[in-house]
Amino acid sequence: MKWRPSFTRTAIIEKDMAMNRDTRTILEEVRAGTLSVEDACLEFKQKPFADIGYAKVDLHRRVRQGVPEIIYGAGKTPEQIIGILQAMKEGGEDRVLITRLSEESAKKVSETMPISYYREARVGILGGMPQPETEGTILIATGGTGDIPVAEEAALTAEYLGNRVKRLYDVGVAGLHRLLSHSEDVLQASVIIAIAGMEGALASVIGGLADCPVIAVPTSVGYGASFDGLSALLSMLNSCSNCVTVVNIDNGFGAAFTASRINHMGRKDQ
Repeated sequence: MKWRPSFTRTAIIEKDMAMNRDTRTILEEVRAGTLSVEDACLEFKQKPFADIGYAKVDLHRRVRQGVPEIIYGAGKTPEQIIGILQAMKEGGEDRVLITRLSEESAKKVSETMPISYYREARVGILGGMPQPETEGTILIATGGTGDIPVAEEAALTAEYLGNRVKRLYDVGVAGLHRLLSHSEDVLQASVIIAIAGMEGALASVIGGLADCPVIAVPTSVGYGASFDGLSALLSMLNSCSNCVTVVNIDNGFGAAFTASRINHMGRKDQ
């Protein structure tokens, strides 16, 4: 039977607790009587962030949100990225995601920190990928091959966050039969990320076929009148398909993070 997210308060709380393993361990020690309430409060208060001068690294992001701070690589020097990575490792983080990381910066960072670099997506990962934590699948579909860099950013982010991911590339509306030949994948997905430039019609088409949330990502792919993705953004915002939500232009990371939250909010139907 198809896995479906459950949006009950109980499911949300239980999943958040499962993701916040450090928090859960502390609370269970308090319940077991092996840790005092005062000591637990002290642990929660200690080192909420690391001030390394040019950055204040959030060490409590996992406690609050279930996911550690993610480094936005654009605009940062390799030395700054290394410093942030070192602060996060000292704070107990074994896996860190870096987005919008240039190949040149990645080479310099990797001389000090053992990151894996994915050139097409401009993503670096310290510590490798985890095993999937959910039974639901995030389907990532693109209108064309030119949208793949944004799609790969989304796919790698979703995998880093513990999701099963299926890629469905180059299924745009100019050849609708390509998408329809994968209708089973569309219907079995728990969340779909629809990525397209030009006029951005893919999101509306998928939204009209799918029975799950669809997150639309406009891309800057297209000729002059596409205005670097603005046309696709406006088309997606004006979609008449139900359950289509839109993120910013080229924001594969944001789409994947939201999709992951949705995908982690449920259990397998009995």
